Amino acid sequence: MLLLIIGLIVFLGIHAINLINPGLRQQMIDKRGRGTWRVVYSIIALVGLVLIVVGYGQARMEPTWLWFPPAGLRHLALILTLIGFVLVAAAFVPRNRLKAKLGHPMYAGVKIWALAHLLANGSVADVLLFGGFLAWAIAGFAVQRRRDRAAGVIHPAGTMTGDITTIAAGLVTWAIFAMFLHTLLIGVSPMP
Repeated sequence: MLLLIIGLIVFLGIHAINLINPGLRQQMIDKRGRGTWRVVYSIIALVGLVLIVVGYGQARMEPTWLWFPPAGLRHLALILTLIGFVLVAAAFVPRNRLKAKLGHPMYAGVKIWALAHLLANGSVADVLLFGGFLAWAIAGFAVQRRRDRAAGVIHPAGTMTGDITTIAAGLVTWAIFAMFLHTLLIGVSPMP
């Protein structure tokens, strides 16, 4: 469990730098260069991710259960994760209405993804992993929206093409992950 906790601190910590100290990233780029910043950031994030994967895998071997979710929540989790995947896709597809409305759909997608997994899983490791991502996404979304309002940021209007591309990308990615990759990478089929 310790590796999972350390991994979450490292991974979510590096991803929270812009939330906690928005000027630090630019200071580091100015001091060391954009390429160096990207390499250091990526290495730290990768180390955190590896620690999360190993730590969560170890914790799953001997879980400490807080609750046993009803089977019906797996169905709800599938629907919620689909919505989460579409929102994450919206962060990358230009000129879609979700991005125009939310400003930061990646955070919204991670919130829904984490909540779905909290509903469908009930061990201490699940609460740490998905609860950690949920807390990070809630804080990130709130901070970024507040900064956008203060700066008067207006996101470009969405288009039908952007919306269709966003939904298609999210749906296809979700289907591939739900039907194949989740079982392959996580060892558990999310399909009821």
